[in-house]
Amino acid sequence: MSGSNTEIPAFYTSGSNRLPIEGGCVKQTHAIFPKPSGLGNKEDNRHMQRHSMHDDVERVLITQEQIQLRVQELGAQIADDYADGAPHMITILKGSIPFIADLMRAADCPLSLDVMAVASYAGHQSSGEVRVTKDLDESIEGRHVLVVEDIIDTGLTLAYVMRILANRAPASIRIATFLDKPSRRKTQIKADYVGFTIPDAFAIGYGLDWNQRYRNLPYIGALKREIYEPT
Repeated sequence: MSGSNTEIPAFYTSGSNRLPIEGGCVKQTHAIFPKPSGLGNKEDNRHMQRHSMHDDVERVLITQEQIQLRVQELGAQIADDYADGAPHMITILKGSIPFIADLMRAADCPLSLDVMAVASYAGHQSSGEVRVTKDLDESIEGRHVLVVEDIIDTGLTLAYVMRILANRAPASIRIATFLDKPSRRKTQIKADYVGFTIPDAFAIGYGLDWNQRYRNLPYIGALKREIYEPT
């Protein structure tokens, strides 16, 4: 095969790791996970070799390349839809940070940004109880609000946030989510922009975590069950 692109059928390569990919082949244009060199002492390096974050991934659901392409598509769509009014993006910390950072740069239109933080998860299940731990810095009255989420799972947290924001009299309010998991929905809520719909797997990477780990994986993977439900 000519050029720098290589076909990787059924596996995603990370150093010495080979992870199964959901849904066939992807193109890899560069080495995504170069081996670290000259970092720390020998004992630290031996520890790094013994265990990698990628070892905890059962399979890759969405590759880094697929993420980049889809975010560009969403950004272009948002720019077209808001041609007559700048969106005021509101993201819910922390999982959505990589998504909104990329989405903002992909949307070629004037926009503004604010953040909220809410708490609802304990371990790997949503508690259904939501509390705001950081509120918005600016008023949204009369503004075109676009709520940017990392994932809609049960929908309970987002439904709570949407009720709060709707009571603050925005001119309009829409939802953009990177991932949608409709199989676990417990309330009626639908996003206007969806990156990917995924199966009922414990998704990690690209901002998504388990107990604050794995957020820095550049792809979306399914976490091995024995990690979050140890026997």
